Amino acid sequence: MINSFPPFVNSETKILILGTMPGIASLEKLEYYAHKRNHFWKIIYTLLNNLPIAEVFEEKIHLLHTNNIGLWDVLEYCERKGSLDIHIKNQKENDFESLFKEFPEITTIIFNGKESHKYFMKKFGQIKGITYYVMPSTSPANTMSFENKLKIWSAAFQ
Repeated sequence: MINSFPPFVNSETKILILGTMPGIASLEKLEYYAHKRNHFWKIIYTLLNNLPIAEVFEEKIHLLHTNNIGLWDVLEYCERKGSLDIHIKNQKENDFESLFKEFPEITTIIFNGKESHKYFMKKFGQIKGITYYVMPSTSPANTMSFENKLKIWSAAFQ
């Protein structure tokens, strides 16, 4: 059984980026998007015009919070061989009802990949007052070029 991390949100969070469940590299380092070939941080830092990318995870989270962006996963825990979402089973979703009550400023959810969106929709559906964007996964398993991922992700940050 593997568990996701606590949410990185605060009272200023307006945009919540949701993955499905951290991969092996992230779980080992205890930080989101830790795999060196994952495009997540490169996309975020490029979109927020804040290159170079910080090495320290806390600095990355600080950049997100400064821009009213939070980070979490759709699933609280699951069983999974390897890092691929397609291998997930026996999953339980995180408590989004409580999260949205505690942080009512959240009006946008950006799903990092179709699988996170699929799991979220199955359990919660469309939540009134929240706009959803489904982005290509930043995972190295998604072979789309960085440039194409960046172009599509930029639409959610207009």
